[in-house]
Amino acid sequence: MKADSLGGTFRAFRNRNYALFFTGQSISQIGTWMQRTAVIWVIYSLTHSAAMIGLAMFAQQFPSFLLSLLGGVVADRYPRYRILLVTQTASMGQAILLAALVLSGHYVIWELLVLSIILGVINAFDVPARQPLIHEMVNRKEDLPNAISLNSAMVNMARLIGPALSGLILQRFSAGFCFGLNAVSFLAVLASLLLMTFAPFKPAAVPKKVTAELAEGFQYLRATPALSRLLFFMAGMSLLVLPYDTLEPVFAKVVFGGNAATYGYLSGCVGLGALAGTFVLASAKKGADLRKFMLGSVVVLGGGLSLFSRTSYFPLALPFALLIGLGSLTPMAAAIAILQTEAAAHMRGRVMSYVAMALFGMLPLGSLLIGAISQKTGAPLAMLGQGVTALLIAAVCYPLLIPKPSIQGSETT
Repeated sequence: MKADSLGGTFRAFRNRNYALFFTGQSISQIGTWMQRTAVIWVIYSLTHSAAMIGLAMFAQQFPSFLLSLLGGVVADRYPRYRILLVTQTASMGQAILLAALVLSGHYVIWELLVLSIILGVINAFDVPARQPLIHEMVNRKEDLPNAISLNSAMVNMARLIGPALSGLILQRFSAGFCFGLNAVSFLAVLASLLLMTFAPFKPAAVPKKVTAELAEGFQYLRATPALSRLLFFMAGMSLLVLPYDTLEPVFAKVVFGGNAATYGYLSGCVGLGALAGTFVLASAKKGADLRKFMLGSVVVLGGGLSLFSRTSYFPLALPFALLIGLGSLTPMAAAIAILQTEAAAHMRGRVMSYVAMALFGMLPLGSLLIGAISQKTGAPLAMLGQGVTALLIAAVCYPLLIPKPSIQGSETT
């Protein structure tokens, strides 16, 4: 089959580098979600505390918030391909250490938290380099929106498969096996990176100070309110709504009276919904209004969270988990697609560093907040509050984000 005969949904695979990247990352992301699920379950099994789950997520994500701006500068100064080789190798090392620790049978909570912090530092440099690198992988620029959407679909596919596999392995073996398999999965992404070919990197003729580059990125966002409003939207969702996954193990074990497999199936069901939503995004026709799609997904997420929070019967909760997945990562995928396509080429790394800051800065704080609220009110009521908040965010952001074309038009008259 010729490359040009690929359907519209998969047209980005016509680009060799992107096809390699997609293949390697697909395997690695499954391992990443297996590890993520296992870490959360181990911590909850040891402590029986939603607040401690929030602290674990804080430990992993907050270092990325602190260092993400520096990571964006590094991504704009050095070859992103080489940065990824370093960060992916470091992530594999972190997974090996985690597997060795847990398989030894002698570990305590603080050791898991330290390894989570190490992963957060790695991600601070990985995310700002990995997202803009997609631009360099896609030779046909008309395929770029599709490539970004397929990248999100790949993550959501892993979110479907990884937790389900993790739940089964946790029941039959142990968390250490999940961490070991994640370490092995990094070989796939490293192999795909080594098979790629890129044009020679051309650094800036006169490198600027890091502080100057950070200031430029901030001034650029101030001068482009269409992008800065999207960042505020992402920050609000990350703080108040998206940390719902902090409550998933509580629902699996306490509300539904299940075990690790129950948690794995629940997380996998959320992943299935997210995968479906992202394929819809990937199939969007050229010129489709991604902002409306983004806010519509938030409404679906708010409804799914509200309905799920009122259900105590596991089979009945699964369709609502699908709704949660359908509306969870899709708004962020749409926002990132808009930011990457509308940001100036020389600013993409720094813009993505602010995206990482909005995500990794607010998500850990949100995890702490939701975990603490759940300890006081119970998981069902805490999740209901998140569902209502999502609906309020969609209502408030609609007039701020949707009128973009008319605002531009009035400025040019």
